[in-house]
Amino acid sequence: MSNEKLEVKMINEKMKSLRKRFMTMRTLMKMLCIAFLIPHFSFLISSCARMGQPDGGWYDDDPPRVLYSTPAEQATNVTAKKMTIYFDEFIKLADPTQNVIVSPPQLEMPEIKATGKKIVIELQDTLIPNTTYTVDFSDAITDNNEDNPLGNYTYTFSTGEQIDTFEVSGYVIDASNLEPVKGISVGLYADLADSAFRTKPLLRIARTDGSGHFCIRGVAPGEYRVYALQDMDGNYMFTQKSEMIAFTHQTYSPYAKPDTRQDTIWRDTLHIDNILQVPYTHFYPDDIVMMAFQEIQSDRYLLKTERKEPDRIGVYFSYGNPQLPILRGLNFDADSAFILETTPKQDTLTYWLRDTMLVNKDTLELSMEYLMTDTLGQLVTQIDTIELVAKTPYAKRLKAKQKEIEEWQKEQDKKKKNEEPYDSIFPPKPLEIKYEVSQSMDPNRSVFFESPTPLAHLDTAAIHLYSQIDSMWYRAPYEFHRCDSMLRRYEMVVDWHPDTEYSLEIDSAAFIDIYGLASKPHKDGIKVKSLDAYATLQMQMSGLNEKHIIAQLLDGSDKVVQEAQMESDGAAQFYYVSPGTYYMRAFVDRNENGVWDTGDYDADLQPEDVYYYPREIEAKEKFDMTLQWNLTERKRNQQKPSKIIKQQPDKEKKRKQNRNAERARQLGIEYVKRAAH
Repeated sequence: MSNEKLEVKMINEKMKSLRKRFMTMRTLMKMLCIAFLIPHFSFLISSCARMGQPDGGWYDDDPPRVLYSTPAEQATNVTAKKMTIYFDEFIKLADPTQNVIVSPPQLEMPEIKATGKKIVIELQDTLIPNTTYTVDFSDAITDNNEDNPLGNYTYTFSTGEQIDTFEVSGYVIDASNLEPVKGISVGLYADLADSAFRTKPLLRIARTDGSGHFCIRGVAPGEYRVYALQDMDGNYMFTQKSEMIAFTHQTYSPYAKPDTRQDTIWRDTLHIDNILQVPYTHFYPDDIVMMAFQEIQSDRYLLKTERKEPDRIGVYFSYGNPQLPILRGLNFDADSAFILETTPKQDTLTYWLRDTMLVNKDTLELSMEYLMTDTLGQLVTQIDTIELVAKTPYAKRLKAKQKEIEEWQKEQDKKKKNEEPYDSIFPPKPLEIKYEVSQSMDPNRSVFFESPTPLAHLDTAAIHLYSQIDSMWYRAPYEFHRCDSMLRRYEMVVDWHPDTEYSLEIDSAAFIDIYGLASKPHKDGIKVKSLDAYATLQMQMSGLNEKHIIAQLLDGSDKVVQEAQMESDGAAQFYYVSPGTYYMRAFVDRNENGVWDTGDYDADLQPEDVYYYPREIEAKEKFDMTLQWNLTERKRNQQKPSKIIKQQPDKEKKRKQNRNAERARQLGIEYVKRAAH
């Protein structure tokens, strides 16, 4: 054994001894503290009845300990495929299929079971000669009573003469929003070719925890590339576009060197007894940051067709295409039978039936010619015969309508008998337009109108907007147009005057749909807020040599409130910011299309870079703020503010520790009160 390896082994043995001593001291101090405080606390309860007992008791927060294993931990020349690990107490193993990682990856799932105070591992794959094996349990092992996790435990053995001890660690975060990615596999390739990720299983793997952290153990000296893979089919290589991945062309050569860290020894839960400098082996690299993404699902196939409502047909594809399907009627004439509505991506199509005769027809038979992806990944023409049955038959709908008319007639007869005003003709059903109007309007907002069905007629002359000036009402100008790529949604754009009242008035029959239904009259009062109600924010960005950056102002749920294009001087301007707490995100708009775009492995294309301003932004009325932001000042796994990170790690463990600390604090307070009393 070389001097370097001997030194590392001695350091590791010293660390184990120190940890065992510290754990024993910690447990002993807890016992002494409890033994000292509880008798006094009991006396307090009997002598001072008005003092309440703190709710709950102590949590046992000591994790289970490994006693021994067969084969032994870090054993060499192992030939057996069955291993047993023994513990000092009864333990539980949470979902080993998902939480336990065996490396090298096992193509046939190993059997891993916990019974009583032991865990039994049976590998099914043939053992690879001269290879270090690691079984990474992460936090899956807990004690049977309080679910205290053993924490990052890895069992190691080798089929050769030596144990490979290097480690490679870092973080995986979602490229679109910098969220930690939990449970994704991260692996190494000694083969540095790009094709390896597509053709070979990962050499060694680990899985990320709740903070996105990973640690690949048992790594041999050498040069590696690192990949992340949300493996959907269990083959440990990238074979499906639905799999989240991360890749980088950078290579890593792991190494280790001695280092020290601070360990805190607590006298009790409130007071520090000592801070020790503890030697340990520091493995590098330990700061890799992988940006995970999903490729666009460009494979095109028909998901489903449906006719939930009698007046429309829904067609759903996995991916859109500019060449839309061709529909031919088999039991009806399809020429000019439809009005087509599509989503912006053209993956969801709605065919509205123009003719009420077709609406009342229970079954529509048609053929649909469309493009789909074949087994070679090419778009080919596919023709399907489709039968679409209305969810509610016409006879049932007609019966419901007749019942509605009869109820209305009874009501009118009753009014007539009581000599009240009544209607002699059954009123037609109105067209229910959805008006998106804020009673308290921001100066940079629009008014939106949405029809439940396609419109045949829109009379803008019947839409009136008035503004109040010196108690007089004057007609206010506006622009009215249909929203891009949206058949039934319209926008009214107004140059609002701050601190001004408006009246939106719409005449009856301003909107008439393709079935002849007309809208009712409508009126809304609108008050535009004063400029004093807002803050103005200028974000001055630096750190990147990029021209096309879009900054986004976010609320507390990480949703976009406003966005602005970075100007030539690096500034992004945000106006009419309501008082509140905000956050900031920016992305490099590489292709200048105004939206964030994902990556593509085969095209060697990384997702567009995303950055987060690391602090909260507090906006106040009448405030003009200018903030400086160096986008690259922090690593991206350290940028997103913790308050808006949705993936929070180890909440239950932290809750138990806080419970113990609060329990000790309350006991201490009660003891002081008793002494004073």
